[in-house]
Amino acid sequence: MGGIIAILVFIISGQSIENVVGMMSGAVTNTPGLGAAKSVLVEFQDKFPDHKFADPAVAYAITYPFGVFGIIMVIMLSKKLLKIDLKKENEEFESEIAAKKHVPVIMKVRVTNHEPVGKTLREIVEMFGKEKVIFSRLKRSGTTMVISPSADTLIEYLDVLMMVGFKEDLDKVLEYLGRESSDQMVEKEQGIHAKTLIVTKNDVVHKTLDELDLYNRYDLKVTRVFRSGMELLAHPSLTLFFGDKIAVVGNKWSIQQAEKMIGNSEKKLLEPDFFSLFGGLILGIIVGSIPLLIPSFPVPIKLGFAAGPLLVALFLSRYGGIGLIHTYINHGAIYFMKDLGISLFFATVGIHAGHNFYENFVKYNGWEWIGYGALITFIPLVMMVIIGRYILKINYFKLVGIMSASYTDPAALSFSNQYLNSDIPTQSYVTVYPMVTITRILIAQLLILILASGYL
Repeated sequence: MGGIIAILVFIISGQSIENVVGMMSGAVTNTPGLGAAKSVLVEFQDKFPDHKFADPAVAYAITYPFGVFGIIMVIMLSKKLLKIDLKKENEEFESEIAAKKHVPVIMKVRVTNHEPVGKTLREIVEMFGKEKVIFSRLKRSGTTMVISPSADTLIEYLDVLMMVGFKEDLDKVLEYLGRESSDQMVEKEQGIHAKTLIVTKNDVVHKTLDELDLYNRYDLKVTRVFRSGMELLAHPSLTLFFGDKIAVVGNKWSIQQAEKMIGNSEKKLLEPDFFSLFGGLILGIIVGSIPLLIPSFPVPIKLGFAAGPLLVALFLSRYGGIGLIHTYINHGAIYFMKDLGISLFFATVGIHAGHNFYENFVKYNGWEWIGYGALITFIPLVMMVIIGRYILKINYFKLVGIMSASYTDPAALSFSNQYLNSDIPTQSYVTVYPMVTITRILIAQLLILILASGYL
């Protein structure tokens, strides 16, 4: 919608497409789009030295401050006009998340059915699926001894088993074996221990639990894996990433051996890994510099220094890194880099926008440019509020995050988190931001490539 309005402004106003793209980038507070447009114009200038092009950064500097305030204004007005009840919105969001939450649970079952008696745990697991249930502990009836059962352990009548899996799967196993148990003895730590180990050795990273084979090596059961705030069921094909926390059950010696193998060094997690950080950035810069040739266009388009590192970061995060490059960063470092980055970014924007701001404002009739920029800022935002609330019925916290992300505006996100006293907008912001950034970079370049051809 922002691109369409920019084209209409170009047709109606008679402004050069360079200035219109600058207005658009400022109105939606998208610096990567401006950088991409300037990059295309530089290549245009080199290819056609007789033609002169305006600098889109001038229009960007004039419309940018009003773009930032515009989205904040819409957030405040929409909350008041729509009469948003923040408490109700938060409760609805929590209910929605709880309904969709899919995490492993622990369940104790006593064998009271006769059909499973005499069968091995391997047979039970194969019956319901290898990746559906994990039996971590077993206590025989009439004893206090708790063991970590093997796949060949035979089930006896009145055994108490502790199992881990997703509730819907465990309910089926429970129905087959007997009834839920309240036995507390099966949880005791005498002879068998539970511990969480941290993956910090490179030899273990990118290996599956099946490849590590901790049970056959050390008689150790892995029940769950904790990664980036998520709780995963430890099925055999699960690949481990650096910084994963794995929940294990076994005897003291087994856990010590596994600890040596996996690392479990909290100190290593606190140390900054500059190789991974700058290695990932360099890969991103290389990807962003790759020219993408489009037939009939005089110059190629590029993802640039914003979308390139963004795409590489998404890829590395999805697959846990490449080789020695991993994506684990502790929360303290993340918050520090994020806040420092935002501060440096806005300081740079302010310095650039403030330089000769008044002279450019007068020379280029800045109020007219602000008016055009306001159309690009407000029309899509108002449409998002109307469609998001009345048609798609999106939770207001999530909608605010989507609005901030669609304008790639960290200032609006920071304001939203404080204004709504919630970090829910951040969740939808990070989901939408990558697609929006890449799209805006491509739109800015395509507008220049298609409409600036009138000068050639």
